[in-house]
Amino acid sequence: MNIRKVTLLIVSVLVLAFAGIKTVKKINLNFNYKIGQAMDSLHGVKVYYNGGVDNVVERNVTKDNYNLGLKYQCVEFVKRYYYEHLNHKMPDSYGHAKDFFDPNVKDGNLNPKRDLIQYINPSIAKPEVGDLVIFSGSLWNKFGHVAIISKVSENEIEIIQQNPGPFSSSREVIAFDNQEGKYKIENKRLLGWLRKQ
Repeated sequence: MNIRKVTLLIVSVLVLAFAGIKTVKKINLNFNYKIGQAMDSLHGVKVYYNGGVDNVVERNVTKDNYNLGLKYQCVEFVKRYYYEHLNHKMPDSYGHAKDFFDPNVKDGNLNPKRDLIQYINPSIAKPEVGDLVIFSGSLWNKFGHVAIISKVSENEIEIIQQNPGPFSSSREVIAFDNQEGKYKIENKRLLGWLRKQ
């Protein structure tokens, strides 16, 4: 085989593999749940099952025309939680999960797009129940991820999340500690957290 044919074969295999991954990320592989099925809740706000992480059902808009996001993505849950439980509307109601974190906002200052106080990981402020945590994108998920802190102990937080993947739990525990007066949540992708004033 010449180099051109080998290169063409490798490129073809990579394209097919990428197309296969994109397709799998849109379908429900876990037959224990149906898309849209309630699987957890925090303060009466339900977490719904989404199937594949790239699955999109439709846009969820409130009666007063506020955009909550795409059902049943992670963003839709956190915005619905803040809207229903905390009576909070974000000035910028659009954006991917990672866009909730503004790298230009300093620790403890107002994030104007979200009208929430932003804390950078690590921060001077200890995480609290109800804080919205933001994760950066990754190779498999360029849009990032958001969740709500549901419990805080001396050295761990528990998050509740929508759309963590078809076989992942809606709850996850992550260690944190206080290092030289700053609280650090031990996750390389965790950018920071937001809190209602």
